[in-house]
Amino acid sequence: MSVRKFLVPVSGSESAAGALRAGLLLARMWNAHLEVLHVSPGPQGITPYLGEGVSSVMIGDMMTAAEREDNARIGGLLELFARATEETGIPVGPPLRGANEPSASFLIMTGAEERLVAHRARLADLTVVPHPLAGEDVAAAEALHAVLFDSGRPVLLAPVLPPPSIGSRVAVGWNGTAHAAAALASAMPFIRQARAVRILVSDEYSRPGPGAEDVRDYILHHGVEAEIAAFMPRDRDTGAGLLAAAEEFGADLLAMGAYSTASRLRQLILGGITRHVLEHARIPVLMHR
Repeated sequence: MSVRKFLVPVSGSESAAGALRAGLLLARMWNAHLEVLHVSPGPQGITPYLGEGVSSVMIGDMMTAAEREDNARIGGLLELFARATEETGIPVGPPLRGANEPSASFLIMTGAEERLVAHRARLADLTVVPHPLAGEDVAAAEALHAVLFDSGRPVLLAPVLPPPSIGSRVAVGWNGTAHAAAALASAMPFIRQARAVRILVSDEYSRPGPGAEDVRDYILHHGVEAEIAAFMPRDRDTGAGLLAAAEEFGADLLAMGAYSTASRLRQLILGGITRHVLEHARIPVLMHR
């Protein structure tokens, strides 16, 4: 089991910094390729603002302004990419066949961001997305949910501040669901080389399915010993309890299923474990749905 390609969708320089640093760290860690993707909306980006009474001159002005703004955004992202790859010493260019070294590339596409990000993510081992609160970037949250719901692949939520390490101490949030099992499978490359692994369980979090002891046995088949720890909700919030337990363990990676107990819409309205983790995590979180 290995990881060979990472994807990092970026929209603005402020929100991209942490995710880009995390992606480069992973590329170095796995001698893998990092593809940084920016999706420009193109002319369709101004479509929501068009309506009756909008003249062709106004449309032209809006398109020119949107293009100018996007070019400035791309310029900032390219500068950030060049600076980060130079500081980390990671070569820029396509990966060489058979080469056992990291590499990075920057891809610009035009179209619907959610659709294109999901499509590119389908052929990435892991997609690293900016934290939704980094730079208060709405596009970061949309990219995250596009990968979760429309790629069939795992996503790594990067913390706002770049982490010094990822995957040396892995916490597994286990509730017995298929989503948790998918997250566990995606995290196995990290688990196999981690210094410590802890399975986090809670009665409030648990659903019908295999128990923590079964997970420990499964991980042991991969040659890794894991411990089991129960956690309690914090202020009646299970998500807060899960994050607290992961941080108390000193985890630099939390693996968990996403939206496994409620729909995204319901969690957005009423709150939920996934929503709490997305909003408050200060460590990298690997999610699968």
